[in-house]
Amino acid sequence: MYDPSENAAADIAAHFHSFTNLAAHPEVGPLVITKGDGVFVEDDKGNRYLEAVSALWCASLGFSNERLAKAGSDALRGLPYYHTFTGRSNPTVIELANKLLSVAPVPMSKVFFANSGSEANDSAVKMIWYYHNAIGKPEKKKIIARLNAYHGVTVASASLSGLVTNHRDFDLPIANILHVDCPHYFRYAEPGESEEDFATRLADNLEKRILAEGPDTVAAFFAEPVMGAGGVIPPPATYFEKVQKVLAKYDVLLVADEVVCGYGRTGEMFGSTTFGMKPDILTTAKGLSSAYAPISAVMVNEKVYAPIARNSGTIGTFGHGFTYSGHPVSCAIALETLKIYEEDNVVGHVQSLIPQFWKALRSYEGRKYVGEVRGVGLVAAIELYADPKNRTSFDPAAKAGARLVEIGLTQGLIVRALGDTIVFCPPLIITAEELDELFACFERTMAIFEETIG
Repeated sequence: MYDPSENAAADIAAHFHSFTNLAAHPEVGPLVITKGDGVFVEDDKGNRYLEAVSALWCASLGFSNERLAKAGSDALRGLPYYHTFTGRSNPTVIELANKLLSVAPVPMSKVFFANSGSEANDSAVKMIWYYHNAIGKPEKKKIIARLNAYHGVTVASASLSGLVTNHRDFDLPIANILHVDCPHYFRYAEPGESEEDFATRLADNLEKRILAEGPDTVAAFFAEPVMGAGGVIPPPATYFEKVQKVLAKYDVLLVADEVVCGYGRTGEMFGSTTFGMKPDILTTAKGLSSAYAPISAVMVNEKVYAPIARNSGTIGTFGHGFTYSGHPVSCAIALETLKIYEEDNVVGHVQSLIPQFWKALRSYEGRKYVGEVRGVGLVAAIELYADPKNRTSFDPAAKAGARLVEIGLTQGLIVRALGDTIVFCPPLIITAEELDELFACFERTMAIFEETIG
């Protein structure tokens, strides 16, 4: 029988972890989180941490919102489950779909529901292929994403992700998935190249790639407004303006992956608004329910939806969906989440904190091991270098990023390392006083790191 006092041993014995060194896990063991309160969580040893990454970019309303708990409880008592196949529906999924259309950054026609960002992006890939078959362009199937992008872990979405660890030994990427330049100005700009010139070069390279592949074969371009798991990489100035001109020229659909950026993270309801993106398809998850229940959504415009609907009439069905698409409990929690964002003016709250957040972050520029501070809104990264002046990275064996994260835990702070890039993505409800506490913890963490990393 399982004994909660033996959490670590029981986890090692039975649990197959995500994104974990499985060979090392028996020696390292898990961090077992047992409860949460606001922006704080607590482990099974009674240690309390300020969660500065919203767990996985997602707990935007913190870890103890009573309205969300009640919304889920009430929904379970009313209609705990029903499906959305063969025209079935429920009042909550109907209301949520209409609400999402009302807050979308550009006009959208319909909303398809899934359970994760990975499933949403995988569904978008299938919709793109189905759409081009429906409009009589069966050769127009190639999809372009970007190096260092992260779009998920299903076969298709992991292929879109431009990260080696998502591909290696999984036999990915699949056919018809291509990758172009990562828009990281600090790392990839040429000497003397302005952000605008860098953006022009990347847009030109995108056009060259489309022409090399053949415009009649290129279907869509996937982009996060700000790259998340690739290292919190905001686009250089004028990037999306120039990229969208190229896409329009060759009739290539734009998919905005708003899984991380949506619902106030960038200082606007959607990152698409922040960066002037006008997507044909928009995927969203994480903050949609503040992670209180699994749910994701794919919003499509009428240009995309109408041919798909017509083609389903020819075939007799649109043969895609999930058992839990539009799950009434998840939809109820998501709907309440959107109401809280609106009623509590969460976007306005984020905007009020941005100056304080960035003043604290900018104070780390010029520190001994800090190469770059970057991000937007309430999502940011500090990239560590052994020698920032010469942009010399740490030896991978030093595990500098992982070392800093471990030090942070001793100081009551949870941050995340993406290689040697340290990520901040606090719950959107964080207060000014809690932000001060976050950076006080981080200052202690950095001081210890600087003393011990050598």
